[in-house]
Amino acid sequence: MCAIIGFASKDKKIDRNLLIAGRDTMIHRGPDDGGEWWTEDGCVGFGHRRLAIIDLSKAGYQPMHNITKDLTIIFNGEIYNHLDLKKELIIKGHSFFSHSDTEVILAAYNEWGKDCLSRLNGMFAFAIYDSRQQFIFLARDRSGEKPLFYSLSGGIFRFASELKGLLIDPNFSHQINPQALDAYLTLGYVPGDLCIVQGANKLPPANAMKFDLNKKSLQIWKYWQTPSPPILTETSQLNELTLLNEFELLLQDAVHKQLSADVPVGILLSGGIDSSLITAMAVRSSSKVKTFTVTFDGYNKYDETDHARLIADYFGTKHIELNAGDSSSELLKTLARQYDEPMADSSMISTYLVSRLVSEHCKVALGGDGGDELFGGYHHYDRLLWLKNKIDKIPMYLRNIISNAAGNLLPIGFKGRNWLQTINCDLNNSLPLIANFFDIQTRQNLLGNKAWPLVGESIWKLSTPDYNEILQRATRMDFNNYMTEDILVKVDRASMLNSLELRAPFLDHRIIEFAFGRISSDMKATSSDRKIFLKKLTAKLLPSKFDRQRKQGFSVPLNEWLRKGSWKDLFYEVLLNKQSIFDVATVKKLLRGQNLGFRNSERLFCLVFFELWRREYKMTL
Repeated sequence: MCAIIGFASKDKKIDRNLLIAGRDTMIHRGPDDGGEWWTEDGCVGFGHRRLAIIDLSKAGYQPMHNITKDLTIIFNGEIYNHLDLKKELIIKGHSFFSHSDTEVILAAYNEWGKDCLSRLNGMFAFAIYDSRQQFIFLARDRSGEKPLFYSLSGGIFRFASELKGLLIDPNFSHQINPQALDAYLTLGYVPGDLCIVQGANKLPPANAMKFDLNKKSLQIWKYWQTPSPPILTETSQLNELTLLNEFELLLQDAVHKQLSADVPVGILLSGGIDSSLITAMAVRSSSKVKTFTVTFDGYNKYDETDHARLIADYFGTKHIELNAGDSSSELLKTLARQYDEPMADSSMISTYLVSRLVSEHCKVALGGDGGDELFGGYHHYDRLLWLKNKIDKIPMYLRNIISNAAGNLLPIGFKGRNWLQTINCDLNNSLPLIANFFDIQTRQNLLGNKAWPLVGESIWKLSTPDYNEILQRATRMDFNNYMTEDILVKVDRASMLNSLELRAPFLDHRIIEFAFGRISSDMKATSSDRKIFLKKLTAKLLPSKFDRQRKQGFSVPLNEWLRKGSWKDLFYEVLLNKQSIFDVATVKKLLRGQNLGFRNSERLFCLVFFELWRREYKMTL
């Protein structure tokens, strides 16, 4: 994997040292090489850090130019179908000097312009400077696996893979975006094109952007979207076996393509449905598959060893069991620097530890991300379906009474409080905000009742897909938001900090289109079951002893850690510090609730991580 950074201005002097400094703050993303390039007039500068995966030679170094030197590219990611595209482009008259996928993107853009994006199968964020028309063309992959931050201010356009590449500039804004903060306290992440830093933005997934140097303007457009749900009648319903066979071939091809690398590749095997199916496909392509499982000392609840070992033994993989041991709270300070836009998901700790251990054995690993969103794997899907069947019969006035009572009478963290608060949601047209971290009143209290934009709920509402079926709304909502802004951010930053490239075969765009466009809701989840379609495939491919009902999240024993020792000490020190932006009385109430057994550990993590991030980057309100 790699890091990219670029500056552009037609009439403002650009400090070249800042480009190098910004590039090298991201050296963890690309320790193998660092490149720099500027136009002759100094108006455009590109920087690149390389993690060599495809074509390890100097021919693959970046920034890379085409033969005529009028196109220059920097690229972060992998194009899994680059060999197929290369053959097509050779027929069209293009010649190549390397074996890299970077050069294929450059040739594809030269041949098809912005339409090249529809032909790319992969994860990517890249920038191309077109000197012929004097603009920079940037794009991000369909799912948002690879990040891209940008800013246009003071006549200078800036972009980088990580926010720290921009924050290295002492003159860049270090002020918190109040809307982004409210969204963070509501959802646990900063959604959409919002950025936690005032004046910066994120390019959303499946979006492209053009910066015109002469006009000093930005143009952004969406180049891909998920397909509409299947319309099935009694006479047009596809045979279930046909769909299973079609999906099996798709997954097999996706895994085969993503196993391609010029460095060792492994598989993160939890023993769950998604990673087990990926392992089943991998052994069809290679006889030397390595699988990895990580456990925590002393916490049997999080031990997946037996489940993973069953799959590894069945398929004959070279299986490696890694022990993460006990984790020091000091790790959180390291992660606060790496996650330069904060997020409230404590499983970043386990993701980091797994990445650190696996990186000692290989440079690339495949994981099961995307399976839950595409095929209905989360617990809240069957709960939503159950709730809809029940509350439709309850009058709205009574539901409002229950919702208000839950919010006013039950303490934060009380089991079931969030669900009761959402009972007045119109489940026929919208989605309840079940996973909210802090409700409006608590957010007001946390910020000392300052005049603050309370936009979290409205952002959620505006993001809700407009579909009649509640499961279509829920799965697409998670795919577009939670997966993109939480799961994939967590995975990217944690793996890149260890210079490990993590790939997700389920996020092959052909599988995404199949899941949303071919599989009906009742084949994904009901009020009593989840991942129905994938379970049918496991019956064919996995051993009979495989536990199809098991759902183990990739989590850490945060509750246990907060009861004593360094983790508890760190949380209290950070949250009760006089320099914290959060109201002490409200925080103490949350801490008391946690000590009483309420479910506040992730909420406390949300606040602590934000404060550690704010300290690290010296951010102000």
